[in-house]
Amino acid sequence: MSKYEDAIKLMEERCGNGKEVIMALATISLTGNAVGSPTPAVRMVCAYYEDGVFYVSTDATTDKMRQIEKNNEVSIGGLDWYSFQGKAENLGWVKDEHNAEIRSKFKTVFDWFTEHGDEENPNSIVLRITPTRGTIIDNERTYGELKYEIDFVNRVVH
Repeated sequence: MSKYEDAIKLMEERCGNGKEVIMALATISLTGNAVGSPTPAVRMVCAYYEDGVFYVSTDATTDKMRQIEKNNEVSIGGLDWYSFQGKAENLGWVKDEHNAEIRSKFKTVFDWFTEHGDEENPNSIVLRITPTRGTIIDNERTYGELKYEIDFVNRVVH
């Protein structure tokens, strides 16, 4: 097995398998600092991970979504020793037909979704985050490495 395959297997063990992942999501704020430079904005979100992608239930009218509309490059990090950069995309209303499978998984993975997902609100959307690069640490060295610097685009570990 390649180091890339080991890293993906580790990601699946940490983030996948139908479990809720609580992670920090950082975007670029629409307001700059005192000299006008961009500033990061970070918040905690609930996600599930499947096939190399994180899915988040959110509201289209939030600051994070306004920020993502202007710049869809994001960073995420979790207590399971990972931090990634990637691209975020609004997949639309959670009840759109093309989101039926994701919506079903939201209901299974997020025990709060049925009561708090606000599905009838057309602003209740699916946010997809696709990692492009980043790091996952394995202090147990499950597959031999301590640190995996992953390039998801080229499917390699440095």
